[in-house]
Amino acid sequence: MSGRDGVVTPVVAAIVAAVRGRRTPIVLIDGPSGSGKSTLADSVVEAWPGNAPTVVRLDDVYPGWSGLDVAGEQLARTLVPPLLRGGVGRWRRWDWAADRPGALEVSRPGHALVIEGCGAFTAGRAASQAVRVWVEASDRVRKQRALDRDGGRFDPYWEMWDAQWRRHLRRTAPAPQVAIRVRTVAT
Repeated sequence: MSGRDGVVTPVVAAIVAAVRGRRTPIVLIDGPSGSGKSTLADSVVEAWPGNAPTVVRLDDVYPGWSGLDVAGEQLARTLVPPLLRGGVGRWRRWDWAADRPGALEVSRPGHALVIEGCGAFTAGRAASQAVRVWVEASDRVRKQRALDRDGGRFDPYWEMWDAQWRRHLRRTAPAPQVAIRVRTVAT
């Protein structure tokens, strides 16, 4: 990944190189909660040449704690296909504080797109040329990271979310789709 000194790691360089020259560059960063997807997405954006890509974080789309599948399906209909046709993609934020749908967001054609989060491969399934990046970490490391980052708000939902993620994983079988695999370790 890209460090504070701006040094680009081989993984980030490989992702950026993999989308070079594509008409609609799309990067899908998927994997379990706490594995490092957001950090990797930030590093990709930091290293991106030219105009920074639009980043859609599935954490902003999930309609509540049981919405993993719904969010991916929503983006698979309203965001990615229109962009691939040269149109405007749309997605709806989830207002976590009010526990209801939030603002409608748009993504204009001609910009690179990074979708990161649990279910990103589902969200980008129409993008056959997308670069699919799988990020993983040990269960212990990712649980600790996930619970630490949210100041206790995620704690009561960890087991439910992880079970939902594992069902999603069995149903979608993402392994054959992976172009780049990243295993993160504790820091």
